[in-house]
Amino acid sequence: MKKIKIFIACDTTNLTKAKRIINQTKTNKIKIGYKFGLEFMNSKNGRRFISSLKNKIIFIDLKLNDTVNTMISAVKALKDLRINYLTVHISSGHAALKAVKRISGRTKIIGVTTLTSLNNNDLKLIGYNKSVKSLVSHQAKLAKKAGLDALVCSPYEVSAVRKIFKKEIITPGVQIGKRNYDQKRSMEAKKVKSDWLVIGRAITRGNIKRNIQNLVKKLR
Repeated sequence: MKKIKIFIACDTTNLTKAKRIINQTKTNKIKIGYKFGLEFMNSKNGRRFISSLKNKIIFIDLKLNDTVNTMISAVKALKDLRINYLTVHISSGHAALKAVKRISGRTKIIGVTTLTSLNNNDLKLIGYNKSVKSLVSHQAKLAKKAGLDALVCSPYEVSAVRKIFKKEIITPGVQIGKRNYDQKRSMEAKKVKSDWLVIGRAITRGNIKRNIQNLVKKLR
């Protein structure tokens, strides 16, 4: 049976809470990595905390989206942290994606497609004339062309993306039970067929040890 892999979203600026999340989610039942986003990385001691972590799978979710040179410089500035995964927006364009991948070294570059907090109506307001599924499929082709290592999409696009992109697929918008927080394209965790699930508040709020134990039971 394929081992379940989960990135736990450490959405906090509190180092004590971040340590507690890591300490209380240790299990050999599933493979676990830890995702740190803009909130944590922009906190006073966030970067120092990341640099202190040993023998953990670290996913830095910055969703870089800028000019080619700025993105290259940003990736180089993170190299001392020896992180495993880093996100960039596919909308930054082929040249930027290819350039970042070329200099990323051991860090896997993850292309972010369309945020799971958006739906078709949101895309129209932004100015896109494609549906979510069509746009994500188009973005997957660009990620493949740029040679990216992984791709982020919602649970609803996994099947379409797999036909195009053959490397790792990472899926946020994953819910445990009926609660889906601020996601518009979410799905019950056990129904998602990607390589990695991203789960945050359903694990990190309340009793963390009990939450991770319940999650393991639900996914098996």
